[in-house]
Amino acid sequence: MDRAVTQSGKDTDGDIIRLCNPHAGWSPVSKETAIWHIESRTHTYHVPWTTGRTEIRVVQGPNGKYLRTDQDHTPRNNLDDLPDC
Repeated sequence: MDRAVTQSGKDTDGDIIRLCNPHAGWSPVSKETAIWHIESRTHTYHVPWTTGRTEIRVVQGPNGKYLRTDQDHTPRNNLDDLPDC
């Protein structure tokens, strides 16, 4: 099942800790659960933009796995730009 993400939860360091869509019954979902969903291919997650959609992917960072998008092809994680949830 494909899930549209319209908000993201951040911790005090600004790291993404949950994905949300207030209009969806699955929301919110923790970062760990979303990573498991993506890696197991149980669910996909995307951000719907006015110019299209961007897939949310799992990235291995120096401190472990995290979620990100690359909507504008810059190093910045566009999930940071979503409203807080």
